[in-house]
Amino acid sequence: MVRLTRAQQQARTRASVLVAARTEFTEHGYTDAKIDRIAERADLTRGAVYSNFPSKRALYLAVLVDSLDDDATEPTENGTAAWTAGTTEAETAEAGTGGAGATRNAEAGTGTAGAIRGETTAAGPGGKTGTVGSGPVGGGTAGRAGARTVGGGTAGGVGAVGGRASEGLGGALGAFARVWLERLPLSGDTPAGGELRLRSTAGLFDDERGRAALAQVTWLEALLLGLALESHAPHVRRVRLAELVLTLLNGSGHLAGAAPGFGDPFDVARACRHLAVLDLADSFDPPHLPFAVPATSVREAWDPPAALPDEVTGRPAAFDGDGVIAVLGTGRLRAAEEAVRAARPGDRVTVAVVTADPAEVGRLVRLRIGDLARCLRRAFAPDAWPDLRLVLDERAAVAAAAGVAEPGDDTEVAVRVRAGEIVARADGRGAAHSVAADETGV
Repeated sequence: MVRLTRAQQQARTRASVLVAARTEFTEHGYTDAKIDRIAERADLTRGAVYSNFPSKRALYLAVLVDSLDDDATEPTENGTAAWTAGTTEAETAEAGTGGAGATRNAEAGTGTAGAIRGETTAAGPGGKTGTVGSGPVGGGTAGRAGARTVGGGTAGGVGAVGGRASEGLGGALGAFARVWLERLPLSGDTPAGGELRLRSTAGLFDDERGRAALAQVTWLEALLLGLALESHAPHVRRVRLAELVLTLLNGSGHLAGAAPGFGDPFDVARACRHLAVLDLADSFDPPHLPFAVPATSVREAWDPPAALPDEVTGRPAAFDGDGVIAVLGTGRLRAAEEAVRAARPGDRVTVAVVTADPAEVGRLVRLRIGDLARCLRRAFAPDAWPDLRLVLDERAAVAAAAGVAEPGDDTEVAVRVRAGEIVARADGRGAAHSVAADETGV
């Protein structure tokens, strides 16, 4: 018998706790779940559970983060994907030039939910017409899908796998909405199970730190979606439109959990499409920027930390090149847009998120951004993904390299790196804007 290393044993214990916790939360919900029962299900002690997760809230968030990997296979490089969801559901799609659609069969919840979801999609040039669960695949356009029982009501198969919607801004909004709406509870879900499926954090944070972080990460979600939408309308800010779409989608998700069967997800997706015609007079002009402390020119050695996963693309983000790096606490995430808007063409902008509470607030950020990024990667082609690298600096390695001694929720420090040196830096409100706008080393 092979003896496990300490790290392997810890990983096995953590996995056992997550499996037991998911069952407990599904049966009893977050409020009524008990750590003692979770420990018993995992055949562990209460102390072993708490040694891996310091609180029930941290454990619940870990279960939600873990569920992100259960939902879908990420798109391949040509913008298509084969993905799974529910109990036994599979779709394969071949798209792009000469591509064809596919037929999706689904069995979910307690029985068959929409045995065959079909709709017609026109593939790329030279392609042939096929059927696909829903949404544009490799640039095709799609009609209404077949039936699926969702939250007690009926909805079509949702998808928009990979390719950019060919219908412009409205098509992009509809594609994103259809992907997002896949999380709506199935008819056989229990109320607690529906909350898990929704990845809902409603009522989870009632403290000031948690609520502030939730507000900031929601603004960051809107920025990421807005930047993707701007690929369909260059030089026009779309962040307010993204805020409106996320408000509509999150509201529909809340109602699906609270009032199963209410509303039609197809109507929600269509409503999101029609939001494209609204003139929101969107602009970006924060009043504090004229008063931000200017960047300071420096010459400091840059010791790049190890690469971290980019939450937007899912690929490794290395730090050995030139660009702007903004280290932002979870209370300052809104400043990410200040760096993006001030950056010059060709600048590589990286936001490294830090927090004083990685177990709870850090997992909240990972959950929300990971969830949104997966939707973006399925609804938009890679060339439309936001041109912003976003990493979760859980060990404060990026912060340390940037000279941040004690990173916390209110941190805002930015540096510009060029040829292996830090050539400009700023600290405090407006720092990300000041360094991105500074011409030192450009």
